[in-house]
Amino acid sequence: MPQDTDRKSNEYKNADSKNNNRKSNAQVDHLDDERSSDAAHTTEHTEHLDDDDFSGNISEEDKASIKEIASDDNLSAPKSYASILVEQVIDAKETFNRSLGSLFTSAFTAGLEIGISLFVILSAFALLSEVIPREYAMVLASLLYPLGFIIVVIGQSLLFTEQTSLLSLPVLNKIEPLHKLLRLWGIVIVGNIVGGCLFAALMIGLGINMQLFTVTDIDAYAQHVLSFKWWVIFGSSVLAGWMMGVAAWLVTSARDTLSRIVLVTLITGSIGFLGLHHSIVGNIEVFSALMYGNTVSLLTYLWFLAVVLVGNTIGGVVFVAVLKNRTFLFDMAKVKEEAETRERKRIS
Repeated sequence: MPQDTDRKSNEYKNADSKNNNRKSNAQVDHLDDERSSDAAHTTEHTEHLDDDDFSGNISEEDKASIKEIASDDNLSAPKSYASILVEQVIDAKETFNRSLGSLFTSAFTAGLEIGISLFVILSAFALLSEVIPREYAMVLASLLYPLGFIIVVIGQSLLFTEQTSLLSLPVLNKIEPLHKLLRLWGIVIVGNIVGGCLFAALMIGLGINMQLFTVTDIDAYAQHVLSFKWWVIFGSSVLAGWMMGVAAWLVTSARDTLSRIVLVTLITGSIGFLGLHHSIVGNIEVFSALMYGNTVSLLTYLWFLAVVLVGNTIGGVVFVAVLKNRTFLFDMAKVKEEAETRERKRIS
């Protein structure tokens, strides 16, 4: 009997071990499936390009070349350069086709969401400035800058600086006309600014009444972005627009959500740490001081907003969209040349 009992006990242990192994393997398989699904989702645009995705004036030869260099079915390798750009062009084209109400609502939402960064920054700045010098408190608080950007980018709301370079790509490739781009930019800018001003009017006032920060803290942060000559603000905003365009490019290159969060955090955190001028966040910073502070006038607010918007636009379009697009065109010319060489060899 003891031997039978031991044998049964061993059988139960072996059975439990097998069940546990099966559960563990199933969990691993499930995680692998999730990663594959997430990665496949990021490349579905470029794996199945239709003729409708191209402009009517693009030749069949060019369409074939674009499809060839945009194919990217190796999920374990980094995305190809052309695959990233074609995916951005297609996403931008989809944005062009959205209704005006949808565009404005998405941009308005982004303006609200980006204000969360300033709300948390001001709260941290007020807390830190009680224990360390204010200049150090401001730098440390600025490290919370990425919070609102993560919400906007992962939530896929329309933020002007993040979308500036992306939305210009269909125009550079003659898929959409310039006037539609200008109208689209106008809608996104207005939506972002209105959303940001509403956030400043409601949430910043709420923060003051909750004693999370004071009017002095709001004025200090406004002067942190205003206390420069106009050409310094302009140059800073060009660099910030450039970095936001790079962020949009890198987010498209990432195959999973975690990588996108890390990229957005690194780039926007650098913008906050360096004190670069971002038009939409800066709008909330200066408008908050206009409403509740004592150092900003309406003329100063409008002047600042105009300079930073122009700088961000130049940084995003010229340093990202134009250069990236030119590189893509050079790559496409090389592929066409190789295709012609193969065809000549086949005929001969």
